[in-house]
Amino acid sequence: FHFCKAKLVWPRCAALSRERRFRQHRSMIAALLFINQKGEVVISRMYRDTFSRQVADTFRNQVIVSKEAGRSPVKIIGNTAFMFIQHSNMYLVAVGQGNTQVALAFQFLHEVVKLLKSYFGDINEDSIRNNFVLIYELLDEVLDYGYPQNCNSDVLKMYITQEGTRKALSEQQKQASVTIQATGAISWRKDGIKYRKNELFIDVVENCNLLMSSKGNVLRNDVSGAIMVKCYLSGTPECKFGLNDKLLLDNEAKVKKSNVRRAGSGIEIDDVSFHQCVKLGKFDMDRTISFVPPDGEFQLMQYRITENVNLPFRVLPVVKELGRTRLEINVKVKSIFTLKLFATNVVIKIPLPKNTANANVSAASGKCRYEPEQQGIIWKLRRFPGDTEYFMSGEVEMMSTMGDKAWSRPPITMDFQVPMFAASGLHVRFLKVFEKSNYQTIKWVRYITKAGQYQHRI
Repeated sequence: FHFCKAKLVWPRCAALSRERRFRQHRSMIAALLFINQKGEVVISRMYRDTFSRQVADTFRNQVIVSKEAGRSPVKIIGNTAFMFIQHSNMYLVAVGQGNTQVALAFQFLHEVVKLLKSYFGDINEDSIRNNFVLIYELLDEVLDYGYPQNCNSDVLKMYITQEGTRKALSEQQKQASVTIQATGAISWRKDGIKYRKNELFIDVVENCNLLMSSKGNVLRNDVSGAIMVKCYLSGTPECKFGLNDKLLLDNEAKVKKSNVRRAGSGIEIDDVSFHQCVKLGKFDMDRTISFVPPDGEFQLMQYRITENVNLPFRVLPVVKELGRTRLEINVKVKSIFTLKLFATNVVIKIPLPKNTANANVSAASGKCRYEPEQQGIIWKLRRFPGDTEYFMSGEVEMMSTMGDKAWSRPPITMDFQVPMFAASGLHVRFLKVFEKSNYQTIKWVRYITKAGQYQHRI
């Protein structure tokens, strides 16, 4: 009875196992191609026997020649999926079969770009041809039978080096160091790092996006931000910092059995992504960010905030059409942040019709002039204090032509930087560094808000 039961069950289990392995193989990267803008293969690597270099001809004919490269980064032809990114004059193409893991493929392609940049700087056709031996050696390490492996440049540089940059390490020391880096719990940080002065810099960099209607109604408003870290710390420190996260403040209020919390003191953070050094379990438990930082500069986290955004500027345009050949333009720009702060490198572009012949403009502050190649008025202010208004005005003369279409009135766009201002309201509440030697650390936290797509319709 047991023998018969085993005999019946085993083939089914084996079939399921074979099917599972088959699906996993189909879901990974089957080929990696480096293709120039002409569709010529510069470097190729095949990880499945079902593909050959002829797959590049399919990509050239179906994507490059048909000019579909700018429409979508994924092209599915039959049972083959092409996932590609364009960098400089090159296409990096990951080829898959069946239900390929697209997000993983794109993450891997971007990691390959970062890795190659760390080795020989700019990535273009010439640099790839000049370093093809090195690239093949790297591809053998970062992709194993279609499965992405360790793409950390610090680890790879320990045993894959360019000529003349090989480190003077004994073979035993080298092998031991590589093993620790590749298989250790903290692969992103080397042992024995020492600094005479221990410093930690945190930069909160935010891009403020705005689309305002001609009537002054906010159509879209959000902030996409990143926290950049510069770490010059000795040993293996553990860093910990907290933000004014709404969930964190609510939890603290519950612990203290208090319902009192200042309105607007907490923000709701959306779409958070972290560097691999962050302890995700700790963040899920108490919303604090704990990590053992890599040495040097890196991006710790990215986030997006869509509610209660503090707008740094407000634009109030008035455009009057005086007949078919004249326009009268008046634009007021007001800074909404506090008087103690100031914006730098403020550039305001006011679009004009294509048939503009001449424009006489003036501004109370900054440089303002009509630039035909930009098809608009460019108003530049090197410094813009907070809680301040500036005005510009002008008259525009247009050429009268037959069959002119109505002016579409593109939006006014702004570019700016506001140091020490966070449009999202995000604030670093505390920053701590723990290390067994208990050395003193100099800690800096800076904020800057930049213009993303900051537009105001006319």
